[in-house]
Amino acid sequence: MLTEQDFKDGQLILIDKPLHWTSFQVVNKLRWLIRKNFKIKKIKVGHAGTLDPLATGLLLICTGKFTKKIESLQGQVKEYTGVITLGATTPSYDLETEIDQTFSLDTITEEAIRKTTHQFIGSIQQQPPVFSALKKEGKRLYEYAREGVEVDIPTRTVEISEFEITKISLPEVHFRVVCSKGTYIRSLAHDFGKALDNGGHLTALRRTKIGDYRVENGISVVDFEHQIQHKVNVP
Repeated sequence: MLTEQDFKDGQLILIDKPLHWTSFQVVNKLRWLIRKNFKIKKIKVGHAGTLDPLATGLLLICTGKFTKKIESLQGQVKEYTGVITLGATTPSYDLETEIDQTFSLDTITEEAIRKTTHQFIGSIQQQPPVFSALKKEGKRLYEYAREGVEVDIPTRTVEISEFEITKISLPEVHFRVVCSKGTYIRSLAHDFGKALDNGGHLTALRRTKIGDYRVENGISVVDFEHQIQHKVNVP
């Protein structure tokens, strides 16, 4: 049974983040539950790597002294599964914004889709989405985007070790990716569409692994709440 001191000394909690929740909301919820359950005023809680609200999957939550491990955890290799929808683009590269351009799928073949993945294996240059939380001159990029202000976003080097197409059901292309810290899967979806002389945007995303930690060993926020209220061990 985990105690107040256990959480202060440090716990690593594997959470399966629900759709539409921000990573910050998950951290706030767990912090509130720990404080409420043990009637304490303050405890450090943080996450090791943001997931977009439209993504689900593994979120590593650190408490107490384990928050010092966040940086090293963030640097670990990550695995994602998801869906790229071809034939259309959006400004945010996902479903956060409306479709702004459409393309015919008549010339797209399964062979071309599978072959195009090879262009993205290894060290590649990637431009983060303008609808992202990265800062430029002290302001979030998405704030510029919502104001309609164009900003120059430098590319960054990321590493993609695996890019596997798991199912093709046009316009949907299901995939699995293993990549380095800092990789934007939304940008990968957008660039993949461009490489096919078409358009693409991300319509589903799930983080399945961070280093050796797997989402199947995680619990939901609801389960965490149940376990901490009933004083049972949290994984």
